[in-house]
Parts: sequence; structure tokens; C-alpha cells
Amino acid sequence: MIVLLPVIAVILLASGLAIAYVVGGAAVVAFLITDNTRYLAILPQQIFSRIDVFALMAMPLFILAGELMNRGGVTSALIDLSMTLVGRLRGGLGHVNILTSVFFAGISGSAVADAAALSNTLVPEMRKHGYSLTYSSAITAASSIIGPIVPPSIILIFYGALMGTSVTALFLAGIVPGLVLASALIVLNVFFAWRQRHPRVEKHDMPPFFGTLARSLPALSLPVIILGGIVFGWMTPTEAAAAAVFAALAAGWLYEGLTWPSVLEGLRRTAMLSGSIFIIICAVSALGHLGALERVPEAISDAVTSLGLGPAGYMLVMNVIFLLAGMVLDIPVALALLVPLLAPVALEQGVEPVHLGIILCFNLCIGLVSPPMGGCLLVVSAVTGVNYWKLARAVLPFVLVQIAVLILLIQVPAISLALPRAFGLAGGG
Repeated sequence: MIVLLPVIAVILLASGLAIAYVVGGAAVVAFLITDNTRYLAILPQQIFSRIDVFALMAMPLFILAGELMNRGGVTSALIDLSMTLVGRLRGGLGHVNILTSVFFAGISGSAVADAAALSNTLVPEMRKHGYSLTYSSAITAASSIIGPIVPPSIILIFYGALMGTSVTALFLAGIVPGLVLASALIVLNVFFAWRQRHPRVEKHDMPPFFGTLARSLPALSLPVIILGGIVFGWMTPTEAAAAAVFAALAAGWLYEGLTWPSVLEGLRRTAMLSGSIFIIICAVSALGHLGALERVPEAISDAVTSLGLGPAGYMLVMNVIFLLAGMVLDIPVALALLVPLLAPVALEQGVEPVHLGIILCFNLCIGLVSPPMGGCLLVVSAVTGVNYWKLARAVLPFVLVQIAVLILLIQVPAISLALPRAFGLAGGG
């Protein structure tokens, strides 16, 4: 009877309900169909235990820090710094786009926020220097997924809470993969710059280096505060998130881009995003409770054994499932739905928990720039005005490079685990 669950979910989704209500409603109906009604009485306890996780307290604070930084004039400072470093190269503004995403990742932790900010600021600048609108939009969308991989990352916190994995270890593990992805995108941009004869930034258009560096220091201090405090044990991730909020406020006032209305708007957006994530967790916890009753994880494990899939084969199948899910589901929804079902089997086969977290989160981030529901594609298309499907075609080479990096990360766990192991956190627990 559990196979009826997807049918119920599709019917509810067609009614126009939000995804959290679809999942929760389908779970409750499935309790009735599978004759598990008597277990509904303990469902509130199951839901509370799923959200009563200390690590989740950091998530709203990091979201707020990112919102304040986005509104505080930080973006222009980071763009100027990137311009002084790589702007003089051929295709320099493409490199600036990618490098700014790396800097921005250490502040917002959000791909959609990165895509929106750079679409508003850097895409018009690229257009002014002779880049096509389509290419400018495509590289902006593609580079934005660096945001959720480099710490602080909202989805890594979410994964850590779901699987009981150390958020500190996940943050450390995300640094090198994020830099590898940025390097791969830069190499692809070099190719397009040579093929399409992209321009360099002229010397007279370059901002002064030392003045720009000094202006960027408040923005660059935020990742240092977060990572340094967490890694050296001065702060928990939640305390680091609170410190990041104060640093974001200070930077916003310093750049004179933060006003009281913008602070209030940041608080409103934080409440909306945090609320939507927590209600998804509540809905999926009901589904997870039913899955445990129906022994779904054990059934998946038995199927893997009967099919003769080893660790490599199972990782391949699981990553294909996550890639497909990322194309149609929001990342928190996909994580909450699939991780409790599929991740335990991978862990039983000896996959390192921190490495698995980076792989799955990186995988789902690719869905943000993949049709039909790529969140970053939708944002960039809306902001820049480029046709969505034209943008999707233009971003395809970048997506292929991202998949190649994903395969590299799967095959070489040391890329993700080098830093956690250096700090004695490779176990992730």
C-alpha cells in the first residue's frame, strides 16, 4: 500500500497546495491507508524531536546575516576586489563573476541570493563591456552554486541536522570542493573567452587595488570570523552565526548601504525562509516516521543487496536519483525526502558521512541550474530578461563541467576530507 504514496502526493500537488502540505497531507493519508492510524498519536513527538536540534538554530541566523550583507552594499565591494585581481585577463569579467561568487559564498551561503545580487550588478557591467546577455546570465547562474558549497552553507547545516553529522566538519569539507568548482568554471570561461574573443577590462576602468582591498576587508572578515571561530573551538556554529549577524550589521553601516527599512525587510525574509524550511522538516518527519514503520530503508538495503550493487554502483544510482530530484525539487525538500531513506544504506557500505554530505549537497546544487525548475535559472532569467530556455541551453556546458567535478569528488574522497582530517574531524560525528 505504501506505493500509493506518490499517487496521493501528485493528486495533492495538482490541487495547488504548497509542497510542505503536500508531503504532510500525503503522509497522514498514507498512515490511514497502511492501517497505521494508531501511530499517529506519537507523530507530534516525532516532529518535535526532528526540529529540536541545536545545529538548526544556526540556520536562521546565517540566513539573516546573508540578507543583511546583500542589502548592505557588500556586493559592489566584492566585485571591485575581484576586478583588481583578475579583471585584466581576457574574459576578465567572466573571471570576476566566478571569483565574486567565491567571496560571496563565504557571506551568504545561498545560491539564489548570489544569483540575484550578481544579476543586478555584474550582468549589466558585462553587457556594457561587450559580452552577450545570454553568456553573462549563464555564467552568473552557473557560478552561483558555489554559494551553498563554501561555508557558511545553509544546506550543509540542514544535512548535518538530518544525519547527526558535525556541521564544523561539513563546513571544512566544503572549502576545497568549492574552490575546485570555481577553478573548473574559470577554465571553461578561458575557453569561451578565447573562442568568442571576450574583452579585457581596460586599465583606466580598474579600481585602485589598495583602496579596494581596504574597502573589502569588512566583507572578507565574515568568513574568517565564522570559520576561525568554529574550527578553533572559540564558538559553536550557532554562536558563530550570531557573531556573523553582528558583523553583517557593522559592515552594512560601514558601507552605508543598510537602513532600518532594509533591516526589517531582511528580518521578514529570514522569518519566511526559516519558517518554510522548518515546516518542510515537520512534514517530512511524518513521512520518515511512516517509512520507519513500513521498514522502507531496510527494503532499499535488501534491494541493493539482491541487485548486487556494491558501494560504487549504489553511489552511482543514488547520485542519478539526486540529480533528477534536484531538477524538480527545492534542495531542503529533496534533502529531507531522500537523505533519510537513501543515505543510511551508503553509510552501511562504508561511505564516510562527511564525504557523503558534500557529494549529495553538491549534487542537488547542480539542480539549481538545471531545467525544468532550476531556481537560479528562474531568478537570473527574471532579473536579466533573457528567455528561460535560451538561458538553459547556454548554461548546459557549465552544467556538464559541474557534473564532471561531482564525479571527481565521488572518485577522490580526499578532496572533501583533507581539511576535516587535518583538524581531526573526518569522522563527522
